[in-house]
Amino acid sequence: MTRTIDDLLEDAAVPVAGNPRFDVGAALRRLAADASRSSTPPSIHLAGAARAGRQLSTVCRWAINAPSAPADISRLADAPTRGTKGEFDEDGAAVFACLLFLTGHPESAQFWWQLSAGAGNRIAAYCLHLHHLALGEHREAAHWRHEVTASSAEGGGIDEVLLDCLSAVASYVRKNGSVGSTPPTGQLEMEVDRLAGDDGISGPPDRRLADRLREFANR
Repeated sequence: MTRTIDDLLEDAAVPVAGNPRFDVGAALRRLAADASRSSTPPSIHLAGAARAGRQLSTVCRWAINAPSAPADISRLADAPTRGTKGEFDEDGAAVFACLLFLTGHPESAQFWWQLSAGAGNRIAAYCLHLHHLALGEHREAAHWRHEVTASSAEGGGIDEVLLDCLSAVASYVRKNGSVGSTPPTGQLEMEVDRLAGDDGISGPPDRRLADRLREFANR
């Protein structure tokens, strides 16, 4: 027997009659009790996420204003990721990720931060820590904070106290400004947008972007 769409929809309909034994008051009390057991109020989480986002913007501005930033980007542009050991420049990848983040490409920024952090760049790992905090992803944020502070074969990690001081300085600079935290210019932003495109993850930087960043540094 052929059944119509109306027949199928009627069978799939959710009954509107409630369970007479369901105690609405008891359910609401259980929900309230569950909420009261939360260790941190939602407002605290939101405030922490917003603060992390502001600190991340400040750290990214430091990165692109650093005297070494144009040279870092140039090395990455001249020898992008080709899989051969020694060709990938993790410092340039970190700077490029910061540029991507500041110009409105957070997914591409996360990709390049991960490449850089995986190669041992602790600034990239710190940016990922703040990035995940800003998104409310505390497990991922804790992982990348550990990557910042943990010792490795290349040397010791950043001390927890120093890391907290860095956060305090970033907050101060965010409120009071600094010559070393200038945001990207419109021309620099256009070059990043050109590389990032409208979809997918941005490919590596090129010489045009490197030259534009050098002009930005020498402004």
